[in-house]
Amino acid sequence: MNWFSHITKKPYDWVIQELIDVGLGSMPGGGAEIFDETIRKQLCEHKSDSERWLEIHRTAHQLGLRTNATMLYGHVEEAEHRIDHLNRLRTLQDETGGFQTFIPLAFHPENTGLDYLPKPTGQMDLRMIALSRLMLDNFDHIKAYWIMLGEATAQIALGFGADDIDGTVVHETIYHDAGAKTPQALTVPALHRMIREAGCEPVERDTLYRRVIRDGHRWSIGEPVLA
Repeated sequence: MNWFSHITKKPYDWVIQELIDVGLGSMPGGGAEIFDETIRKQLCEHKSDSERWLEIHRTAHQLGLRTNATMLYGHVEEAEHRIDHLNRLRTLQDETGGFQTFIPLAFHPENTGLDYLPKPTGQMDLRMIALSRLMLDNFDHIKAYWIMLGEATAQIALGFGADDIDGTVVHETIYHDAGAKTPQALTVPALHRMIREAGCEPVERDTLYRRVIRDGHRWSIGEPVLA
């Protein structure tokens, strides 16, 4: 949205409303990275600053668009930067109620300019899931992204506060270009198995977290899925 606003010379609300009018139904949280500006300049200086990111999502919420939020951790940031990031998201959610899910994303250093850094440990991944669930109690959903975490850790994360491990995926490049060894895709039965082995019941949902009900080749949308 920041780029669209830049190239059209139009404010965020105009850009977002134009997209809604042609069918946009929700918005991802890509680009959040880490909100602290000192760290942000080291990591992603080409992206919008944190205040712009928050203002774009605030505007989307005011226009009735649900959005997601992310945080990239395990690089050059410290614990206080992660807490600051979560606090800013919590504050905006208290104001607008427009976020539907939070996705903590572990930094994969391979094939980047920070390839001397170690990858976050599985313990850190699970602690971030738990911390996110505790601090963001005003978010309906916390996602354990299996492409990033790996299947085993994503499965365990369902016991640490996550309620979503994402879908089958088809072709993922960002994490695999950074050295991820996870599969490119998982089948629906494999996802069902992972979830049931963790003691949970799999539920198919759409982008807006509404239950998908299938009857043969037909399908319909049910009530919102709650954590």
